[in-house]
Amino acid sequence: MLERYGHGGDLWTAEEAYGRPKEQFLDFSSNMNPLGPPKVVEQILKHQWRDMVKYPDPAVRELRAKLAMKYEVPIESILVGNGAAELIDLTARVLKSSVTALARPSFSEYEEAVTKSGGRVYSIPLDPLHEFVLQEQDVEGSYSSSDLLFLGHPNNPTGRLIPQRLLSRIAQSGRNLVIDEAFMDFVPNETEYSMLNYAAASKNVFVIRSMTKFYSIPGIRLGFMVAHPAWIEQIKELQVQWSVNYLAQRIGTAVLDDLAFEHASRQWLYEEKPWLIEQLGRLGLEVIPSDANFLLFAFPVEAGIDVKQAQKHMGQQGILIRDASLFEGLDRRYCRVAIKLREENEQLVQGIRIMMHDLGVRRNRGNENE
Repeated sequence: MLERYGHGGDLWTAEEAYGRPKEQFLDFSSNMNPLGPPKVVEQILKHQWRDMVKYPDPAVRELRAKLAMKYEVPIESILVGNGAAELIDLTARVLKSSVTALARPSFSEYEEAVTKSGGRVYSIPLDPLHEFVLQEQDVEGSYSSSDLLFLGHPNNPTGRLIPQRLLSRIAQSGRNLVIDEAFMDFVPNETEYSMLNYAAASKNVFVIRSMTKFYSIPGIRLGFMVAHPAWIEQIKELQVQWSVNYLAQRIGTAVLDDLAFEHASRQWLYEEKPWLIEQLGRLGLEVIPSDANFLLFAFPVEAGIDVKQAQKHMGQQGILIRDASLFEGLDRRYCRVAIKLREENEQLVQGIRIMMHDLGVRRNRGNENE
């Protein structure tokens, strides 16, 4: 199984499974910006590597100040972490919810963090008939059964934003709400949807952001969260000292200044997302609308294709896709793919076309022999 360790982007497992060097795979299983990393990252690695002899700033002052300026939130409301994953874990440990409501399907690390902190999960099923958009009646049903909501915005793997009116009502309800905005950078006019400013002034809302997806630096591990300063202090107390290394701090501070990279990234996605949606639709796939930089789709029922078969066939072609059936709430028809550059997207479409033909032919021949 490609997701042996719970995530996409595992090139080492792909190398073992499909018998080709990891450098030769075209990876659609992890949702990184194909334009990154920004050029400034290379300059930092090239010219500042000797500074690794120094301890990193334990308070992450420079990066927090830059984030405070960019997003117009108080610096006291910001905590930087070793990726969003660390902040998800720390927040769950501090809040110590008895029962946490999670939308299904959603990022598996929410549930892992909740169970590690001794809590239980209340599931909110997302309906494919509503194209996996969270509904008000579903959330209201969770109020009497949970004391915390943990939601992706946009959600992973569906790529859907939470309706803004609904999100505001949840936030104003007074119950604790953790919002994972790991993919918010990819949303046009993100300030209209992000809850960063609300979280800074609220005592019950926590927003977690990743810097690895948009800037394509997952190997560095970098994320931040915004919450009321009193909560930030409590969460900081549980964080390991020097959690954010020197290079991560330097790179994070530098990429925030690259406005040209931001503009180019949003222009790329504006052009490529509708193109890829159209191409996948032409193959007969059921593509879910997406507010992020990835697409969830299902193979048509009549094709009889299992995503695990599809993943293996695509992997043998050198193309990695995400088995979305591993997300609770999705069956074995569902697959998730990142959106990449046009040439790479064309290879994906062609690879899926070949795979569907081959598996379809095999299925039909099997039926003939019955």
